[in-house]
Amino acid sequence: MSFRDHIVACNNYDPARVVPLFAGRDRVGLLRRDNAEALRRFPGVFAVADDRVILLARGDVAAVSRAVDAVVDALVVEKRIPKSRSETFDVASRWGAPVVFRLDRGAVPFFGTRAYGVHLNGYRRVGSTLDLWVGRRAPNKSVAPDKLDNLVAGGIGNGHGLEETLLKEAEEEASIPRSLTSRAVPAGAVSYRMETELGIRDDVLFVFDLETPADFVPKNQDGEIVHFELMPAAAVLDRVRTSNDFKFNVNLVMLDFALRRGLLRLDDPEYLDVATGLHRPLD
Repeated sequence: MSFRDHIVACNNYDPARVVPLFAGRDRVGLLRRDNAEALRRFPGVFAVADDRVILLARGDVAAVSRAVDAVVDALVVEKRIPKSRSETFDVASRWGAPVVFRLDRGAVPFFGTRAYGVHLNGYRRVGSTLDLWVGRRAPNKSVAPDKLDNLVAGGIGNGHGLEETLLKEAEEEASIPRSLTSRAVPAGAVSYRMETELGIRDDVLFVFDLETPADFVPKNQDGEIVHFELMPAAAVLDRVRTSNDFKFNVNLVMLDFALRRGLLRLDDPEYLDVATGLHRPLD
């Protein structure tokens, strides 16, 4: 393994294998060609051409969402989409743009719509030593079961803004009081495009850093994390370099932390791979 391997794995997107999904003049998704073909059976909602798919459903956000959701339900029956998350993501052309429709979280990769999430690096300093809180995901998680994770991470679902998602996830995943989470420092964003079994993950992860008090011990409440461990940051970086122990996108967040904190030295042979590979252009 290497740092570059993790970056390449999260950016295995091949433009030749997809067609854009348009709502009016705006691209709102990236459909793998086989997924685009599956939408031909719904001519009232989507128009499928060789080089693009156009959303035909009209009306307000609720009306368009209902039309798309009916298609999702049909694809769930065909086992093309796993719909069981009870959570929707806003679909828009870019961050902050008007919402076009809301999509079940399980269907997001099928349509290749951009998803946003928050990741919180929890760290502790003891003298010159920097330690990171690392969680282990539950074995029954649908994505990356039993893998290592950040202290807190979660998608930004409909009805929750960025900061509210961070506060909510911190409470649920690590029992962090809002008074402490509010001290988290925004540290930028990591982006990638990744083809998966279901389709395309076009993800942006907003990253926060939080220095935790000496007496803080995280405790999971929602069953998604089974164990937390405080690990030396240098050991975390070594584990990223030499294993697949962390969830795929958490590797990128950890590398971003290492880059910003000077843990990854300029003379490291992979420094430039990391420095240039964590931020995919958002076209």
